[in-house]
Amino acid sequence: MTILSLTQSCKKLSLGEVIAYPTEAVFGLGCDPDNKNAVLTILSLKNRPIEKGLILIASNFEQLIPYIDQSKITSQQKKIMLNSWPGAVTWIVPKNSNTPYFLTGQFDSIAIRVTDHFLVSKLCTLFDKPIVSTSANLSGQDPCRTMAEVETQFGIDFPVLQGEIGKRKNPSEIRDIKTGQIIRQG
Repeated sequence: MTILSLTQSCKKLSLGEVIAYPTEAVFGLGCDPDNKNAVLTILSLKNRPIEKGLILIASNFEQLIPYIDQSKITSQQKKIMLNSWPGAVTWIVPKNSNTPYFLTGQFDSIAIRVTDHFLVSKLCTLFDKPIVSTSANLSGQDPCRTMAEVETQFGIDFPVLQGEIGKRKNPSEIRDIKTGQIIRQG
């Protein structure tokens, strides 16, 4: 693996490359959400259908605003969402009409989270926008929990932000902002 600093990771993202990085529970694969080729590279690496959509993570809510339609969220729903962050709760919210299909797939919504992993939060702050977040694993394999596992699954040249995953055992909980329904237990 190619071990990266925060600055090097940010540069890779700016150049449209995919990186691996530690999250609250596992390593994730990330890229610039506005770079279609980078997003398609992640989907190809994971053998993940575009129709499933992806999660965006950010260091603050303001970074996510360009991708969501706040007019379709009540003030109470927004308050509940904001009170759950930063943390390991991902919310499914109505997407902005300009949010590209390659991020949302077949849905009229997008999955978003303000991370509480200090290193990824710093990365999003330095990058000045959210990043795509999906677990770092090849189709049919367990998500990577160490940098060595990233190297085993993705090769010795794969770029990895140096750091440790958080203490969580499971990936983030996913909830629907409209119904409050838990889509995935965290």
